Amino acid sequence: MAHLLLVEDDPNLGFLLQDSLESAGYTVTLCPDGEAGLNALSAARYDLCVLDVMLPKLDGFSVARQMRQRQVDVPFMFLTAKALKADRLQGFELGCDDYLTKPFGLEELVYRVKAILRRTAPVPQPAPSETLPAPAETIRFGASVLEFQNLLLHVGGHTHTLTHREAELLRLFAQHPQQLLKREEILQRLWQDDGYFVGRSLDVFISRLRKYLQPDAHLKITTVHGRGYKLEVTGPDV
Repeated sequence: MAHLLLVEDDPNLGFLLQDSLESAGYTVTLCPDGEAGLNALSAARYDLCVLDVMLPKLDGFSVARQMRQRQVDVPFMFLTAKALKADRLQGFELGCDDYLTKPFGLEELVYRVKAILRRTAPVPQPAPSETLPAPAETIRFGASVLEFQNLLLHVGGHTHTLTHREAELLRLFAQHPQQLLKREEILQRLWQDDGYFVGRSLDVFISRLRKYLQPDAHLKITTVHGRGYKLEVTGPDV
């Protein structure tokens, strides 16, 4: 049973959302402000955070920024009345998995929560008695090493802790060196969505990975304009 953190300051709406999500089979912890939500995220493990943007003490965008600074790796979606394009882009640039504007239907919220949990659920590991090989936990490419299960990237003598989405994207590149990965294929594979706003989120993740890999002279993520991206590897093979 997935455990959700709901951060909503309106007590009536918060109760309604909590009741709807619990009726759908989830365990829901409700926090009334951004500061309480951030403390809850630091104290326990959640499968998804449903985060209002306009919150007292600490707004939702600030909570998302501090989540990343504290390396809190949990999928999250924004709920907000801020429907401007710039606000939506800011939400996706902060790494949100979805952005739902008010007013919205409760059924739509539950559907979107299910979709995020389905995308971000860990891959089941085969039982010891099964003959299927376990997924590779360590991927070597160029002069770098990705520990996918631990979300760690070792490059240039430094270790970076990645988000789950960053690790998924980097693994995809590392498993297909020298190959063109089309934008729509990446978006459908990792997000199950190739819409404009999710596409902008991909651009942010690509920029972060380039920054992480910069010390490794053997690796370079290049843009094939109008088509997608390619991981060029001049060092050891993956």
